Parts: sequence; structure tokens; C-alpha cells
Amino acid sequence: MSQRQPSRSEGGDQKQKLQGEAIKYGDVFNVTGDLADQPIAPKDAALMQSAENLVLGQTQKGGPAAVMQSAATINERAGAVGRDQYSSSPGDEGVSVTETDLPGRRVITEYVAGHIVGQYVTPTPVTMRKPAGALEGSAVTIGEALEAAALSVGGKPVDQSDAAAIQAAEIRATGHNLTIPGGIAATAQAAADANTRVMPDDLKTKIADVLSDATAKLPADKGATKEDAERVVGAEIRNKPDLATTPGGVAASVTAAARFNQERQ
Repeated sequence: MSQRQPSRSEGGDQKQKLQGEAIKYGDVFNVTGDLADQPIAPKDAALMQSAENLVLGQTQKGGPAAVMQSAATINERAGAVGRDQYSSSPGDEGVSVTETDLPGRRVITEYVAGHIVGQYVTPTPVTMRKPAGALEGSAVTIGEALEAAALSVGGKPVDQSDAAAIQAAEIRATGHNLTIPGGIAATAQAAADANTRVMPDDLKTKIADVLSDATAKLPADKGATKEDAERVVGAEIRNKPDLATTPGGVAASVTAAARFNQERQ
């Protein structure tokens, strides 16, 4: 979805900018040409927020719109840009967010003045046919989806994206917003932290070590729904540098379970 305006005109590194010096597109995005030297202005950020909302239904945490808003706020406070200002290239050429559906996944690409400023891959969203409460008792549960991930990518060392996804899955399965001491989320986080200090992969804690028998380790469980899948996907991609889910991983498995549950209704 394109956003166009005829008018012209992340954290710590951004805060180190000198008073009056603007944060430019080239400072926070891998862009070149004229755009790289232009300051990120408030109206640019507003355009991208609108485009994300129109296509994705919300502004993505840590996505291009959020980065642009942070930079624009700093630039405005420094007096480098005005509140109602657009930078020249975004003002003339606009911004856009596109989605490309591929088998089992969706590619989201975000542009400013024709330059890619963000791209990430998510599992194909689940289409709701009935409300979550209408799932049958035989629905595939979140715990079973986690066990499926243990089978498909069990040999993968646990990293922060896995730990975040597992935490989101535990919260959705149990209804508790706090990490359960000794639960799978706490175990996954401890494993992710420890794995950063262990060099050989064969000595690292693996997905299977955490998620085997997940249904027995969860104090409560429920059928996987579209909302569950969205939360788990969001948690996983926010903690991966490439903003992509792991094929067969936690987010992909919960999404597959939610889709299966809906298709059989």
C-alpha cells in the first residue's frame, strides 16, 4: 500500500547525535543516493505508520515505522526538522508496504522513495472461520505444536528468538502473563543465555532439550488459534536480525497448528 504526499520539504546511536544534527536515512537504513543524506522527518514517519497500519493492521514493533518515528522525534527535539515537515524524497515519491504470498509464507517489504528499508518473512496468516472459543476439544494444542517444533528443528541450538517465541507460546497456553519458574519459557531463556557463552554447537542446549514433552511440562494448554500464532510469530521475528521465522520452528509450528484447527471447523 503506497502513501504519497505532494508537499516537500535507533536507540543509543541516535541519542549520540549532536544538538541540531539530523539523523539521516543512511544512519539507520541501508540506503544510498539522495535519500541516504536526507533527515528523517515527522511526516515521513507518519506516512510509514499509516502504510503499515493499512497493510499489516498495526505498526510493527521495531519495524521501519517505529525506527523512523524514534529518529524523527529526536530530530524534531534537536531543531533539525519541523513538526509538519517531509523530507524531499519521501514527500515526492512516497512510502509503501507490500506483501507477497508464497507457499506457506508471506514476504513483507517496506519502501521509502523506492528504497527498501525493511523486509521480513512470516508464515502465511491463519484465516479465522470461527471464533477461538469454537475450537473443538480435539484441536491441536500449543503444547503439541511445541513438541512438533522439537521434532522438526530439535537439533537447533536455542537462541533468543526461540526463547521469546517459547515464552509467548507459554503465556498463550496458560493464560499467565508472567514466566513460570522452572517452566519451558524460563528453561528456554536460560538456555539461550548459556548458549551465547558456549562455542561448539554440539555443546549447546538444543530445541529438543527444552520442548520435548512440552504438553507435560505446561501447567495448562489450549487449542492453537490465529491470535496465538500472531503473538508467537511477532515474538520470534522481533528477536531475529533477519526478521524471519525459523522454518519448522516454534512460530511456524504454532501457525501450522492454528491453521489446521481452523480448516477442520
